[in-house]
Amino acid sequence: MILQTDSELLKQLKSGNSKAYDQIFLKYYKVLCVNAYFFLKDYQASKDLVQIFFLEIWEKKLYLNLEGEIKGYLYRSVQNRCLNSLRKEESEQRKRIGFYEIYSNEDHTLDNNITESLYNRLANALQQLPKQRQVALQMVYFEKKKYQEAANVMGISINSLKTHLKIGIKNLREQVGSFENA
Repeated sequence: MILQTDSELLKQLKSGNSKAYDQIFLKYYKVLCVNAYFFLKDYQASKDLVQIFFLEIWEKKLYLNLEGEIKGYLYRSVQNRCLNSLRKEESEQRKRIGFYEIYSNEDHTLDNNITESLYNRLANALQQLPKQRQVALQMVYFEKKKYQEAANVMGISINSLKTHLKIGIKNLREQVGSFENA
């Protein structure tokens, strides 16, 4: 195999040679995963992030806007995605903590009948969610499993788990919010 510069590979890719994309992927995938791991401290999340990044480069034809050596672009893009992911995770963590404090605190000032009614409605809303969302919420919020552990048990990626959690919490908030107003 003849080693080609990034500029040569990029030129071939722009002219329609998909093998040039494969070479860029093989050249940078592992090192970008290591770079992502430096930020995320999660091997699977790092791999997922880099794979999605390369997929977007291909599907959205982002390579058409690139020129010359692309190493810097790849590193900076992965770094930015990692930082965005960490910010999003921090935001989700704050939401989970808020959810937990609001709905699992035994020191509610509500009277017992209202509290029991709210919990019953929350349980009903939880049962109306699709099964995978129920399982995701159960594992992460009630069984206190880490995201990676829950994703492994469910046989899905950590990003899929996060999506189930995000949508599930949103649905529960909508349902419980309407119950509180009733």
